[in-house]
Amino acid sequence: MSYLIAIENFNEAWPDIEPLCRTHYGEMQARMAAEGMKIGDFNPRLNIYGSASHLLCFVVRKEGEAVGYAFIWITQDMHNSELISKEDTIYMRPDHRNGIGRRFTKHILAELKARGCVRAHVTIATDLRVAKMCERVGFKRSAIAMTYFLQES
Repeated sequence: MSYLIAIENFNEAWPDIEPLCRTHYGEMQARMAAEGMKIGDFNPRLNIYGSASHLLCFVVRKEGEAVGYAFIWITQDMHNSELISKEDTIYMRPDHRNGIGRRFTKHILAELKARGCVRAHVTIATDLRVAKMCERVGFKRSAIAMTYFLQES
């Protein structure tokens, strides 16, 4: 059976994607801790995500089971009012990282283009090797993300 990619209602999809979100966050938390950066425990703002009309919830399913997801914010560039998108999270379960991630990314980009977005911004934070896949589908390096911790956790 093949993969199905669709935009789903966040609140309806949450029970299926919550374990993926928790695993994804744990992977990111461990990577950052290995580099001396401690971040807080998993505690998503479900009240914001569940009611945000400008948040798209993409889900990848195989045989009905959620194996990947992406939360993408649609907004306007504050400098020129162009419609842009900003990735909040994109994740694929490790046992499904076999090319579906590229197909998933292309699907998301096609949807954003159809909605009139002129740019899609992503931040690679969990598995830094994903940057190479992003470059292969056409992303350009445009910034360097930096983190400064104002308080020790």
